[in-house]
Amino acid sequence: MATDDYVKSEISSAFCVTRILGGNTNFATKTKNNVKMKRILTFCAMLIMLATGATCKSNDKSMNKPTDKKEKILFINGSPNRDGNTAALAKVLLEGNEYETLNLTDYRINVYGQTLNGDQFDEVYKKMKEADIVVMGSPVYWHNICASVRVLLERFYGPIEPGTFKGKRLFFLYQGAAPTKMMLDDGEYTMSRFAGMYGFTYEGMANDKSQARKLKEKL
Repeated sequence: MATDDYVKSEISSAFCVTRILGGNTNFATKTKNNVKMKRILTFCAMLIMLATGATCKSNDKSMNKPTDKKEKILFINGSPNRDGNTAALAKVLLEGNEYETLNLTDYRINVYGQTLNGDQFDEVYKKMKEADIVVMGSPVYWHNICASVRVLLERFYGPIEPGTFKGKRLFFLYQGAAPTKMMLDDGEYTMSRFAGMYGFTYEGMANDKSQARKLKEKL
């Protein structure tokens, strides 16, 4: 029986008992025992209502309790150095969180327009789709985003529909020895436009450890 039906049933029963005993004055005044019985039954009815009310509140709390779903985080490392500065930034940003690292140098991704055998773009794309948060990491090469990351972004043109990653979030780690403001601005513009086109919520960029710690607050 549903909780609401159960409460209604108990209240109805208590009401009927009270009405029978209280409404019939002849019966209620015959003996002292009847008066005592009326008080006992009325008290029991009150206890039933209190108990069922507590049960309802408990059920409401359990139904309204939010589920703790751990977000799946994917760090895409565009650097050929697995444990270099780009990976170090990711460790700072993602400290205390479980995450998977995908090193792009482990995958063969054709340049946009190529149709060579062995292309693994679909494998990388699948991992991105499975993640709730994507952290894209790139060193600054030739004043811009490194080739492995840029090729990945360019491969989205055509086969991937705009808005595909709606509801997912993207962070950008972009570091170099001495990048100029122009280099950083150009890299972030590219990444933020990519995020916007494919539905990601763009959370921002970090190019050093202090910025990574600050960006961590958005996780």
